[in-house]
Amino acid sequence: MAYIGKSPALGNFVKLDAISVVNGQAAYTMQNGSVNFIDYSTVNQFLVSLNGTVQSPGSSFTVSSSTITFSSNLSTGDVIDFIIVFGNSLSAGTVSDSAITTAKLASTSVTAAKLNNDIISGTTALTSEPADTDEFLVSDAGTLKRIDYSLIKGGGLTEADQWRLSANITSSGDITSNLERPDHSGFGYVGTGMSQSSGIFTFPSTGIYNVSVNLSTSGSGGTVRVFVYQTNNNSSYNIVAAAPSYAQDDQGGSTQVFVDVTDTSQVKIKFNASSIDGGEAISGASNYNRTVFTFMKLGDT
Repeated sequence: MAYIGKSPALGNFVKLDAISVVNGQAAYTMQNGSVNFIDYSTVNQFLVSLNGTVQSPGSSFTVSSSTITFSSNLSTGDVIDFIIVFGNSLSAGTVSDSAITTAKLASTSVTAAKLNNDIISGTTALTSEPADTDEFLVSDAGTLKRIDYSLIKGGGLTEADQWRLSANITSSGDITSNLERPDHSGFGYVGTGMSQSSGIFTFPSTGIYNVSVNLSTSGSGGTVRVFVYQTNNNSSYNIVAAAPSYAQDDQGGSTQVFVDVTDTSQVKIKFNASSIDGGEAISGASNYNRTVFTFMKLGDT
């Protein structure tokens, strides 16, 4: 058959593992890389040398499955020099492990332009975000590796929550009641969300959080405050932020602080109302937001 250009090399050419002769034995197991070898179609693909003489396929030896059987028993001193197996005629054969390299593709002019865009699979498309254990192929300093989606997916906000006062506060002290997550139509939060017990807020996971207070007040004058207290040992609390406001109707103030939550059982937050005298109040409502506490996870600790 004539070809334009260089004739193609067909088949998978293999030199099998060395075989030690056993006195009085004719049949031997053929292996490639210590694995039984059966990748052939006919005995005529075998080139076998015994004691320096090439053997005739079919008469000097036969093959069946992974066994080669010589026409007579071999004796001590006989040497099976080599067994070479040629690929199937007019067949690509089986490609050896790690045989296809970038350099070999380039040498055969297989370039990116020649690869169809469905070379991996264009028949099935993802219609949603990949699972964390789905894998991608990446080049790590020139070495092709696989990586789970969980290690490369974008961060984004994984926790964002909001709580509010559902009623006015008219006296100073820790805010332990009248705390609720907004329940108006259209409200939503991201992730598990915060939990609270008697005004002590527990974070859903470790990480760096932005905690903010938006304060609304009412009254005839004077400055009131909401303090943010933090504990790192689930016991002793320290002020980490303060939101002041002049206590008149529709006045307000705000503050925010970053909290490094290294242990959700130890790092917690509470809020404290301060400097409330007669006639002053920190405003709350049960049907819309007035005084609001917002928690947003910015990233891992």
